[in-house]
Amino acid sequence: MNLNIVVIGLSVTSSWGNGHATTYRALIEALAQRGHRVSFLERDVAWYRDHRDLVSPSAWNVHLYQSLSDIPFRFGPLVRAADLVIVGSYVPDGIAISDWVTSQARGITAFYDIDTPVTLSRLEQGLEYLSAAMIPRFDLYLSFSGGPVPQMIEENYGSPLARVLYCSADTKLYAPRQAERKWSLGYLGTYSDDRQPVLEELLLAPAQALPTEQFVVAGAQYPEHIVWPDNLTRIEHLTPQHHPTFYSEQRFTLNATRSDMRALGFSPSVRLFEAAACGTPIISDRWPGIDTIFEPSSEILIASAPNEVVEILRDMPEERRRAIAENARKRVLADHTSEHRAQQLETYYLEASAQRHLKSKRLPEIRPVQVAEL
Repeated sequence: MNLNIVVIGLSVTSSWGNGHATTYRALIEALAQRGHRVSFLERDVAWYRDHRDLVSPSAWNVHLYQSLSDIPFRFGPLVRAADLVIVGSYVPDGIAISDWVTSQARGITAFYDIDTPVTLSRLEQGLEYLSAAMIPRFDLYLSFSGGPVPQMIEENYGSPLARVLYCSADTKLYAPRQAERKWSLGYLGTYSDDRQPVLEELLLAPAQALPTEQFVVAGAQYPEHIVWPDNLTRIEHLTPQHHPTFYSEQRFTLNATRSDMRALGFSPSVRLFEAAACGTPIISDRWPGIDTIFEPSSEILIASAPNEVVEILRDMPEERRRAIAENARKRVLADHTSEHRAQQLETYYLEASAQRHLKSKRLPEIRPVQVAEL
């Protein structure tokens, strides 16, 4: 099965303040390696244009467009000829694009919600990129949240088929590196006001309690008013090519979850899989469903308060630290690589195609109108 796939997403060319980029890159690279033809359509906006870090892909295509009107004029034939068209969350003018795609595409249409917890918490208040009325028009809803969430999307919003498609790790890039351990605990992620309290409690407070240890936070858009401990290093931005070395320089890395993701549960961050693939043990805040991704105490460490993090950093034997890291890496290699996600997407495509075919067979036959009857 070799599919012609079109993805209309937020940005694949820049990872600056954009967690979608590594998710899309990993999935699309895996799809291309499996023989599928993939085209990614991205609006050319100044913010991402000034911070692009994608090396020109050799096995798939990126097309930049300037405005909503470019979509039908430049990419109409491409979309109509595709076997699968995916529209992603947070796409500018996403509702209008989805309306056009679901009207024009002949193949399977899918909405890929990389922000499912945010979407479901704010859908009724209104979003730029998706409306409740659009959900039933897609053949397939790909959710970043698992557990009971896909069934909820089917039952509450009328999706004909909702399936989980977690993020993943591109294990060709994310792998252990030989590096000197610089930091006891680190964190990689863009600033978010609803994630900052977790960062302050599980990293900044332990840093203040352990002044002889070194800590690090890397990521863009942090406000200037934040007071960082003296034993903490700030890095404004790291491109994905530098992530593996960064993780390998930490004894432990922190996973801090946004409030909507914690509330909904079953919503692992891409950093979880990438850090684990690099062989760095993870300390995470607690949220429903985390035990369906990694086994607590064996593959991941859960902390709810600063003293629990301090105890881990201060007292955990090196042998156990390495065992947890290795167990998590094995879990990623077994279940959470980009190759796994590409195979899942293929399965969902076939499922949606079969469902559409079955639905078309059930439609009543329309008897041709005879001229004499007019």
